[in-house]
Amino acid sequence: MKPLLETLTAGAGYLAKRGIDEARLNMEHLLAHVLQCRRMDLYLRFDQPVAEPHLIELRALVKRRGEGEPLQHLLGTVEFYGLELISDHRALVPRPETERLVDLLVTQFKAAPPARVLDMATGSGCIGLALTQAWPSATVLLADLSEDALELARLNASRLGLDGRVKLLRTDLFEKITGEFDLIVANLPYIPSAEIATLSREVRRDPALALDGGPSGLVIVERFLKEVTPRLAAEGHIALEVGHDQGPRTAELCREAALAQAEVRGDLAGVERFVFARR
Repeated sequence: MKPLLETLTAGAGYLAKRGIDEARLNMEHLLAHVLQCRRMDLYLRFDQPVAEPHLIELRALVKRRGEGEPLQHLLGTVEFYGLELISDHRALVPRPETERLVDLLVTQFKAAPPARVLDMATGSGCIGLALTQAWPSATVLLADLSEDALELARLNASRLGLDGRVKLLRTDLFEKITGEFDLIVANLPYIPSAEIATLSREVRRDPALALDGGPSGLVIVERFLKEVTPRLAAEGHIALEVGHDQGPRTAELCREAALAQAEVRGDLAGVERFVFARR
């Protein structure tokens, strides 16, 4: 058996040598996961030994993290807008930037939440489920082309007790969508095909279907905007997350699609990646 602090320090050094950002923080999360305690509790246990069975489990996880497997996949869950979601290979890892999109929507519609909401390309269900939690009166449809992603979204909805308030649909964009919505939100694939090979090891573990936006990165966004208007209620809104340099062009595409009040908003770092418009 090794003392906890020695185990933590050695593991962080191993991860750092393999190019893992925030190696110590990663190691703290993995160690807390194995010991089934809070990360902050580790600081009260530095002198305690780590039992061999825990060390064996930890070594396997650290090796996988050093090979680029996302931390969230190893932990099995991720925190998103106050919800604990299962995170695995079936969908994009929910990211803090997307939490900001949810926060902007909750703030914008605080006085009168939309009654009918569509979360297109829902993936893990993070956006749609967060909005379902925030807006108890809303009817929310989670849609995706990937059956694997929908299985994950269904599992997350069930774990959160929200499965009775959402519907799920496998569809290629609006192919099988009927009815009108007061809000359609989408985090569509937007990475240019040629850039996928340059992404971090962690991001390349996400499904290619959820990343590849075609040669320009905006092929699927363009399709979405050409098809969205008939599915919007009168004065219905759309909200999109796009790439760090795609906001202005996406707003132009909104205007070309005869959508009104197209505007670009920034994330917490000021990157203009969110595009809002309405019918």
